[in-house]
Amino acid sequence: MAALLNPRQRLAALPRYSALSGEDFTGQDLISARTSQLRFTRCMFVEADLRHAGLDGCSFKLCDLRRADLRGASLRGAVLSGCDLRGADLRGADLTGVDFGRVNTGRPRYGLTDITGALLKGAILRDVRHEEVIGWQSAADDIG
Repeated sequence: MAALLNPRQRLAALPRYSALSGEDFTGQDLISARTSQLRFTRCMFVEADLRHAGLDGCSFKLCDLRRADLRGASLRGAVLSGCDLRGADLRGADLTGVDFGRVNTGRPRYGLTDITGALLKGAILRDVRHEEVIGWQSAADDIG
């Protein structure tokens, strides 16, 4: 009988571009998790510990990342559409090329990303796109 994988091992074992929908990682220890450009839709990462996680190229659509600890995580080229990042800790995270935005449904504005109260001090913000993001100015004030 094969041993059950913990959430960190399970994410690392998924093939590139795998899609996860409605998964609940609330409060999970995902420290240093490594992924292969996964697609998360409506997943919960509330208060998850994602310090130093490798989330490069991942897509997060309508995900709840409130108070998630993403210190030192790498999210290079990730897309966060319609996500809730209120109170998330992104200090020291590599956000190079991240697209914070809204869900594109072809209809008027829907599902804006909210980063109100997110901590960005020391985060790498090269080429970040952040159109129509709630709380961007208050989070950006934390950078300095």
